[in-house]
Amino acid sequence: MLDLIIRNGTIVDGTGMPGYLGDVAVKDGKIVARGSILEPAALEIDAAGKTVSPGFIDPHTHFDAQLLWDGRAKPAIEHGITTIVPGNCSLSLAPLKAKHRMKLVGMFNQIEEMPIKAFEEGVEWNWETFEEFLSRIKKDLTINVAPLVGHSVLRLWVMGDDSMQRTANDEELGRMQELLRECLRNGAIGMSTSFVDMDETLQPVPSRYADQQELHALCEVLGEFNRILQIVHEFYDADITLARIDQLAEISLRHKITTTFSPLFVNVTENDSVNRIMARVDEQFKRGARVWPQVQTRPIDISFCFEVPSLLFIRLPSWYQMMRFGSHDDIKAALKDEAKRKQLVAEAATMSPMWDGLILRQVDSDANQQFVGKTLAEIAATRNTSTIDTMIDLSIEEDLQAHFLALNMGHTDNDIVGSLLANPRVHLGASDGGAHILSFSTYGDTGYLFSQFVRNCKALTVEEAVKKITLDTASIWGMNNRGLLHLGYAADITIFDAEQIDRGEEYYVQDVPGDGSRYVRDSVGIDTVIIGGEIAYRHGEYTESAIGSIIPGA
Repeated sequence: MLDLIIRNGTIVDGTGMPGYLGDVAVKDGKIVARGSILEPAALEIDAAGKTVSPGFIDPHTHFDAQLLWDGRAKPAIEHGITTIVPGNCSLSLAPLKAKHRMKLVGMFNQIEEMPIKAFEEGVEWNWETFEEFLSRIKKDLTINVAPLVGHSVLRLWVMGDDSMQRTANDEELGRMQELLRECLRNGAIGMSTSFVDMDETLQPVPSRYADQQELHALCEVLGEFNRILQIVHEFYDADITLARIDQLAEISLRHKITTTFSPLFVNVTENDSVNRIMARVDEQFKRGARVWPQVQTRPIDISFCFEVPSLLFIRLPSWYQMMRFGSHDDIKAALKDEAKRKQLVAEAATMSPMWDGLILRQVDSDANQQFVGKTLAEIAATRNTSTIDTMIDLSIEEDLQAHFLALNMGHTDNDIVGSLLANPRVHLGASDGGAHILSFSTYGDTGYLFSQFVRNCKALTVEEAVKKITLDTASIWGMNNRGLLHLGYAADITIFDAEQIDRGEEYYVQDVPGDGSRYVRDSVGIDTVIIGGEIAYRHGEYTESAIGSIIPGA
């Protein structure tokens, strides 16, 4: 008897070919039949009116720490995701010597805005090697994980404090190469590096001290295993990005590997830059190089309070310095000091009118509850003051616990983004799932892909959108036996309503270790998510299944 049959759904198999009505059968975690299936099964799902597709794949996440307390990587699965790639941006939780743990925590805190308390209360440090880390997360794994190993931690393991001061010598290069081989043998899908990120002291992360010789030495090892290189490029500068594309192309051709860079952001003022970047990508592909840009579908929602440093303020030096290095009392004192406040207001004015649209999301006092849900412009009008002063005043009144929400930052022209997403040289990425716990509202890329760029803009068909987040991603990242509803492939399956799938307009609170929480958008239109042949999520509820795998596997 079969384990599972999904009946009467529209099968969109990941190839991009037109969908068709039929059944999908599963046994022993594999897809074993498609079409009209008469054989009975232990469990049957009626998918009439729904689309049945391969499980969605998210290639840019930072769930590394969260997997230690949440093997489901919430909220990924409820958005149709069956496979995630953590370890991006040069940072992974292994290999990591015990003496370097807090250094890495500091980097995660600075770069990915992950609370130190979450590490303190949610992470039991009982590994050092990459193999030991994967054994640890396998214990309670529901989602599939294709982990990258971070270049910064390779340097930190081999060079210690010198990794943050200088290039590597030949002996250190050899040790890094062997360490990378060990990680790849034990399940790493590739390596990530960064050319832009800063550590908790606002100094370059270790990967940024590497020279070209080091990068080529490590990519030579990636070539031995046919594994991918991910980089964070200087996304704020088109000219430097073009140079990075050329560099990645040479790496790809020399070592015969796939490379990918993220993020490629889009807004109205940068349309010409995006066209230049994609023209260079096309040029390098024609040479035979594999250089894949990652594009995020959705605008970003940013939630913040003054007590926690937010990357929203990274372009305001006085603000960021105050929030990053000041204590609670230091921050309040600066906000109350007339001269310092005047300086802060003047600096923040350079980012007007963004402040007008900020929404007051949360306060503790009864007096200010009346303003929750209103914009700063609306609140300022009732107080007869400026929006920046209103934001500061509310923060002082709420003992720095006034939380503000900036909605729909970034991607400002869906027609431009749609044409980019339809480009066969682009793949969907840069969700940052698991990061920015106290600020960015992550997730919803997949739902937004269908709602905005399939139904509204009509930049892609349902079949093309499914292919973009299944087969295309699996092929680029070397995930064998995934991304298609073909016989013998892993039974990672997402069932959704193609007319309804979306990122939700509502938020819900997700608990985080260390008495923390984050607000995440809910999902719409996801009916059922199957991972490894077992139902992981159905009708808005998680199951108790624990069937995730490490990809590509040791």
